[in-house]
Amino acid sequence: MRTGRGRRAIFFLALIVLYIATGCRRDDESSVVLYVSADENIARQVIDAFEKETGINVLMVGDTEVKKTAGLVERLRAEKNHPRADVFWSSEIFMTIDLAKEGMFETYTSSATADWPAAYCDPQHRWHGFALRARVIVYAPDRIKSDELPKTWMDLTQDRFKGRIVMADPRFGTTGGHLGVMKAYWDHEVMPGYFAAYVEGLAENKVRLLPGGNAGVVEAVAKGEADLGMTDSDDVWAAQAQGLNVKLIYPAHNVAVDEPGVGTLVIPNTVARLKDSPHPDLAKRLVDFLLSEKIERMMAESDAHNIPVRSALAAHYSQYAAPNPLKIDYAKAADMRTTAVRLFVWKLQAGAQSEPAQARPAETMPASTRSDDRPRAEANPNAG
Repeated sequence: MRTGRGRRAIFFLALIVLYIATGCRRDDESSVVLYVSADENIARQVIDAFEKETGINVLMVGDTEVKKTAGLVERLRAEKNHPRADVFWSSEIFMTIDLAKEGMFETYTSSATADWPAAYCDPQHRWHGFALRARVIVYAPDRIKSDELPKTWMDLTQDRFKGRIVMADPRFGTTGGHLGVMKAYWDHEVMPGYFAAYVEGLAENKVRLLPGGNAGVVEAVAKGEADLGMTDSDDVWAAQAQGLNVKLIYPAHNVAVDEPGVGTLVIPNTVARLKDSPHPDLAKRLVDFLLSEKIERMMAESDAHNIPVRSALAAHYSQYAAPNPLKIDYAKAADMRTTAVRLFVWKLQAGAQSEPAQARPAETMPASTRSDDRPRAEANPNAG
């Protein structure tokens, strides 16, 4: 015989089950799940606009500034057989390409991308790129003279910059993708071993890795903890909007700085639909919205000043355009990313371990460095 307390427990349990069941039905009918690695303040503006225009609720899942895209990518992989996300909006392209190769995305041709540039469209239409940003050098104009400014990425290996450079951990965001681009471009378009020489030069110059992502790099330069940093243009524009005294340079990847197609790297945001996602029809509507002219305009006018993919729209924001962007095969760079990052981390570790402990830069390597990021002893870290 059940007691009064037992009957009440069963009653409340039934209410909980009913609440969960009805809640799930509401989500199925009017909610879409978005995994997003773009900066939260930008993503929230976009999502608010989508919800207001469509009446569809967006359940937004992000990650920390440090892990950003990499954290969400691992989450998507873990959920592959039972996806929880409907749409993946990434702030970079290289890990998106990796996920597409792994069969994570659904083919989708949006009406918004009928005439999309081939460089920013997967050949199988599993992802599309939009709202570009540039890889830049941020510097302190009160500590770097105009005639000292680096003109190329290789200039950062010059002796006068020793101990003055910071960058983000390359295993998590656009920094790693950029290393993959450098290896793909330099070792195949300039000369074999050029990338390894660059890494060796940065290691000798005691470049410091910071745990706060690209925004942390800009902040370190603004605070006087470093004079230059490798980062993204949107983080510099955002810092300037906050009144910080920092400027940016668009370094070339080739000593022939004026030759077409050898300038700095531009990286698109990317968006894709997850295969077998819970809400496929709502996912299509969100993808269409993210790829719309309205959103590219919104992101160009935000503090991030992303560069529109649409050439006609980009002309209205020419002050934020990267001059002479690097011509690169993003897929080839994505293939090179892991090898490039491992070589870089291995070189920095080796350099730090060769110094007396008291002389090592405190932030040379973050505590999160894993042993599997160091090339195996029998492997050539320059391979690939």
